[in-house]
Amino acid sequence: MLLQRVHAQELNARVQLLAPTVSNLNPANLQMMQDAIRNFLNSNKWSTDTYLPQERIECNFVITIRAWDGNASYQADAQIQSSRPLFGSSYNSTLLSLNDRDFNFTFTEGQPLEYSEQVFINNLSAILAFYAYTIIGLDRDSFANLGGTPLFLKAQQTMNIAQTSGNTGWKAADGLRNRYWLNENLLNNNYQALRTFIYSYHIEGLDRMTQDQNTAAGNFFRSLTALSSLDKQRFGAYFPNIYFSGKSDEFIQICSTLNAAQKRSALDLLATIDPANAGRYQSAK
Repeated sequence: MLLQRVHAQELNARVQLLAPTVSNLNPANLQMMQDAIRNFLNSNKWSTDTYLPQERIECNFVITIRAWDGNASYQADAQIQSSRPLFGSSYNSTLLSLNDRDFNFTFTEGQPLEYSEQVFINNLSAILAFYAYTIIGLDRDSFANLGGTPLFLKAQQTMNIAQTSGNTGWKAADGLRNRYWLNENLLNNNYQALRTFIYSYHIEGLDRMTQDQNTAAGNFFRSLTALSSLDKQRFGAYFPNIYFSGKSDEFIQICSTLNAAQKRSALDLLATIDPANAGRYQSAK
């Protein structure tokens, strides 16, 4: 059964389609594809929950076409980002920020973009559906402990069906930083402590910042310290890596509100968890 376009959709996606090195692409066709992708993400209903207009999840898809075969086949990268607002604030906190280097697809002018939960129709709709489920799942995780699991299972179902298509990015053998490993990490019990951190960090930390900054900062420190139980080697896996790398500026800002001893401890732990930004954490001391 095809997804039906109904009210109370979950996403407020902004889509930008670029082709800086592909000079023979018609700008009108780019605009058509961009509109089709945006409408597909924003008009389909991805869960059973009802979202008010102001509750729709903010997300961005910046798709850069690297090559075109002159017909309907495109090779592209996509920068995908989602966020959720803080209670009582206009600030949005990043939940997902990654670059998908296997965002390859076919698109024929005038052909509707459709998706089925039961069969593979095309790679573009499968990729977009996978990320729609993942974005909504992470948003749910930030409001309820492990609340995103049903959506991650939906993404897994999409992935399993897409693996039969021969397109890259869906299998473990396709690389270490792809859709397969993102979904595997999110559903792997070994990373539940990180998903629990996402919940406690947002509900007990960020969402309390406007009411009681000291309590919120203390809750952040306790939540971060609880992650010490997670095997340090696992922090190099795909999802922990992209999650912490996307939060480094935010974490440093919160650390600045801790007392001196907690600040040093928090920044040392962050340097271990997010080695790509270890220098920045050490400098923040």
